[in-house]
Amino acid sequence: MLRPLTCLLLALLLAPAHALDQPEAATTRITKAGGLTKPAQRFAVTAANPLAAQAGLEILRAGGTAIDATVAVQAVLGLVEPQSSGIAGGAFLLHWDGRQAQAWDGRETAPAAATPQMFLNPDGKPLTMRDAILSGLSTGAPGVLAMLAEAHRVQGKLPWARLFEPAIRLAEQGFAVSPRLFELVSGEPALRGDPQAGPYFFDAAGTPKAVGTLLKNPAYAAVLRGIARVGRKGFYEGPVAEDIVRRVKGHARPGLLTAADLAGYQPVQRAPMCNDWRSYRVCGFGPPTSGHLTLMQILGLLDTQPKAIAARGVTADWMHAYAESAKLAFADRAQFIGDPGFVAAPGGDWQNLLAPDYLNERGALIGERAMAPAKAGEPGRLRQALAPQAEQLEAGTSQVSVVDERGHAVSMTTSVESAFGNRVMSDGGTGLAGGFMLNNQLTDFSLNPLGFDGRPVANRVEAGKRPRSSMAPTLVFDRSGQLVMVAGSPGGPVIIHYVAKVITGALAWGLPVQQAVDLPNFGHFNSGSLIVERGALTPEQLADLRARGHAVVETDLTSGLQVLMRVKGGWVGGADPRREGVVLGE
Repeated sequence: MLRPLTCLLLALLLAPAHALDQPEAATTRITKAGGLTKPAQRFAVTAANPLAAQAGLEILRAGGTAIDATVAVQAVLGLVEPQSSGIAGGAFLLHWDGRQAQAWDGRETAPAAATPQMFLNPDGKPLTMRDAILSGLSTGAPGVLAMLAEAHRVQGKLPWARLFEPAIRLAEQGFAVSPRLFELVSGEPALRGDPQAGPYFFDAAGTPKAVGTLLKNPAYAAVLRGIARVGRKGFYEGPVAEDIVRRVKGHARPGLLTAADLAGYQPVQRAPMCNDWRSYRVCGFGPPTSGHLTLMQILGLLDTQPKAIAARGVTADWMHAYAESAKLAFADRAQFIGDPGFVAAPGGDWQNLLAPDYLNERGALIGERAMAPAKAGEPGRLRQALAPQAEQLEAGTSQVSVVDERGHAVSMTTSVESAFGNRVMSDGGTGLAGGFMLNNQLTDFSLNPLGFDGRPVANRVEAGKRPRSSMAPTLVFDRSGQLVMVAGSPGGPVIIHYVAKVITGALAWGLPVQQAVDLPNFGHFNSGSLIVERGALTPEQLADLRARGHAVVETDLTSGLQVLMRVKGGWVGGADPRREGVVLGE
């Protein structure tokens, strides 16, 4: 039976300031053995669905690069895992070419007509999150295809059209409905009312199509054939773009997206952010995602706590230090981080948030008992006239990790935001059955543009702006500069905690990578409760944490870590048992 994950009664009782709404519900847990019987010597790929991972393996076997394989994986994920990502979504991609890292930003952008007030009711109060999501207003100009096309132009080897063959084949021949897709469709009634999604996911009686049902998607195949033939123009211009705009503007709560917004979308190649942590160099993405900065703040703050440094597992002492570190990091996240094209870094440099003196100063605030919700610090000693963003639902995503035979690598986190995006499916103007889901990424902006004190929120909606994210695609290197880990996860704001967990487990505690992925999940967002995965801590540990003043809530925490790690003899991987992913390689 599917367990709902939204607004748990216990969370409401213990933490009225913050009830965790998760992007995707928990489904049956699957024990994973890592997917590889021995280390892969040539190449490896891990993705959230076996069919997507198989597509990546097919491209790698054909001599494709890590970028080539990623394009193929994304095309299949949009078909078999439409609740998480797709061609009408966005992504952050971190690439290693053997010499340097490149950071490709394929995050969605707000329409040119967007305003800070677009999610407010006539009375000036924000829409409810569900009303905002289930609207045309929530759809931004998608970025993942344009970003992949540009990355392929620079780092691809196989012809662009070849990369879509696995997804087109599956869409035309059909794929079996997986248990996870069935359970998530069953829990989303809004899909039934959509003229494309309803007949695609449900039978004539309105019942979700059963596990194992062969699901064909001729509209998706036709759209991919156009993209394969003419490149990004096959999506951002012409019939596909026109159909996306028609559905956004024809919604009961119409959106603002136009054909010009789609045609004008441009991916951005940014400088990656790389920081030393213990004996490693951790590289990730800077703003507009908060993933790397907040992750590295937490890890850096933990290293100011002797008991946390001494721990070799999830003890009560370590969990207390982690929760307090997370409060401090998430306070800074809410205050400072937004699209760097619109929001200035504190003190003029995002690295000020990770300066050793600043982390030591913030770490000194951690005591023996749980602190009240933390306030943002003053990195760079320059006050900003901004208000912190109130915590709100942030969702979605899937993770792809690839290493090719040249030693090049990709970590890509990709998303349509909430499960099934805004629950609107486009057929790309084909008139055929099926299609692809539209994103609701604009609800990653603060729905209320002003803070409680009337000051503007850094992550407010503005025309052309990219919403703040928590996506944290990560590459880790050793002292010699050798790549040792490719990591990332879906999970909304909990992504940061999931990636922190696997880095700590594998690199600080020395666990095999699958065991590090399997570790219990947990997190704190500087409001409400310390959340821990149901059954993860002993009664004694829970009592210890509560005695220190923590309100602890046990719940399902649906991570989707897909991790590759270098070992003697090649690459091994960890695929999250909480989703359907696998690790494949040779």
